[in-house]
Order: sequence, then structure tokens, then C-alpha cells
Amino acid sequence: MNTLKIRRTAIAVAAAALLPFTLAACSDSGDTKAAPPAAGDQAKTGESTPADDAMTGDQPFGAACAGVPKEGAGSFDGMAKDPVATAASNNPALSTLVAAVKQAGLVDTLNNAKDITVFAPTNDAFAKIPKADLDKVLADKEQLTKILTYHVVGQRLAPKQLENGSFETLQKGMVTTMGSGEAYKVNGTSNVVCGNVKTANANVYIVDTVLMPK
Repeated sequence: MNTLKIRRTAIAVAAAALLPFTLAACSDSGDTKAAPPAAGDQAKTGESTPADDAMTGDQPFGAACAGVPKEGAGSFDGMAKDPVATAASNNPALSTLVAAVKQAGLVDTLNNAKDITVFAPTNDAFAKIPKADLDKVLADKEQLTKILTYHVVGQRLAPKQLENGSFETLQKGMVTTMGSGEAYKVNGTSNVVCGNVKTANANVYIVDTVLMPK
């Protein structure tokens, strides 16, 4: 009898000792299936995050912006570091305007101005003027100064302000603007082909027609 009791007691003790290990093994197996993916695995799921490069509404716009150099002093980033006359001199599409500004002696005037807007005619805009007439204007410093300062407004204009605007220029005449989105006209005839270009002291709207004071 004593021997039988000892055997039963030993079996019970052994069973009690093995039970925790059995439960632990079952528990580990269940946890493995339910474990959340590691941080690295989450990165691989392709879940969307807020786009850091989303348009802010404060970027250059227009078809002609594609012709602006991607790098260097003539790029958008480069122009933003220089005052407006210097910035324009680094843009190949504005070489005729830059020559006219130099001819009129307005480089320092524009570079030293604070918070202005320049409607900058492209080379093609000047090419619309018959050569004889253009040469005559370039030779007349007083008239040239009037024309060039008519392209300058004494405040920085955001695109929203161009939707239906009327602004006094440095020449003391008025320019009118209209449009929306990325399509704007100045004085009803000159199209903004690359707008909202920033320089150190100006907002620039590149236009396809030279504006003439009224």
C-alpha cells in the first residue's frame, strides 16, 4: 500500500510540474499569430502619409516657367536670392528687358526698391514691336524710362490680387489685371506666361506683351 501511494504521489507531482510548461507553449503559439508587425514591416505596407511636396499655392506657375533654368543663378531658387534686376539678368528669356533697364539707368533703382512687383516682358514680347520703333524707344532714355517704370508696381502682388485688380505703377499710370488660377491678363492684352516668381525684393510676373503707358 505504501509503495502504491508513493507512486501515485510521484505521478501527481510530475503532472503538476509539466502543466505550466504546456500552458506556456500554447500561449506562445497564440501570441506568434497575433503579434503586430514590426515598425520596418509597417513602412513596407505603402500606407499614405501627408505629402510634404504638396503645392502650397505660392509657387511659380505658367507654361513659360518650363524654360527657366533648373539650377544656378537663373533658376527659381537662384533668382530668389538676388534683387530683381540682377535676378532678371540671369534669366535668358529676359535679356532684352535687362538691356533696356541698363540703357535707362534703372538697375540700381529696381535693385534697391523694397517689396515691388515687376511685369517683365520676354524677349518675344519685345520682338512684337517693329525693330525701327524699338530702336527709337531704346534711344530715347526718357520715353524708355516711362515704359519700363510702367511695368513696376510699388507693392508685392500675390496671384489672388490679380483676379480683378487695378494698381498704380512707378510711372504713375494704372495697370489692370484679371483672371484666376494660372491664367491672368494685364491690361486685357498681355498674358502672364510665368507668374509668381520670387526675387529678394520683388514678385515677378513674366508677360508676353510689352505694356505701353496710356
